[in-house]
Amino acid sequence: MIILITGASHTGKTALAQNLLEKYKFPYLSIDHLKMGLIRSGNTTLTPTSDDNALTEYLWPIVREMIKTTIENNQNLIVEGCYIPFDWQKDFEQDYLANIKYYCLVMSKKYIQTHFDDIKKYANVIENRLDDSGCTIDIIIEENKQMLESAIKHRVNYVLIDDEYKIQIE
Repeated sequence: MIILITGASHTGKTALAQNLLEKYKFPYLSIDHLKMGLIRSGNTTLTPTSDDNALTEYLWPIVREMIKTTIENNQNLIVEGCYIPFDWQKDFEQDYLANIKYYCLVMSKKYIQTHFDDIKKYANVIENRLDDSGCTIDIIIEENKQMLESAIKHRVNYVLIDDEYKIQIE
């Protein structure tokens, strides 16, 4: 089984992947770690601040083929990160799709406004963000608004975090 977890920054993708690893013992791949490995090794001219579309175009073909290999080997993997395109399904034949679950995490504007201090407080719960100064309430609201609009437009599965942060994936 492959579990894809995407969403805007600060929605808890990495924390959810870690929780699933602990619960199901499935390994997980952080697309951010792959990105930084490729950047730091000099295998791309992209940078951590490159346009998200450029990063997705570069990273997704690699991640996509890793997913196919994992399925072909009858293995399990959780893949988390914001570089999963909304039209990801077009890259897989039905035999592969039967082995993939997709979740897009989206926080409502109300949730963000009510819990922004918690969002900031939990930003480093799994990973150490070296510079989180760009995380503002306005940016988080706008990113989540765009994610929700894209999820609806592409008819993909999304988890709306509205009243409390409680995500159950079985």
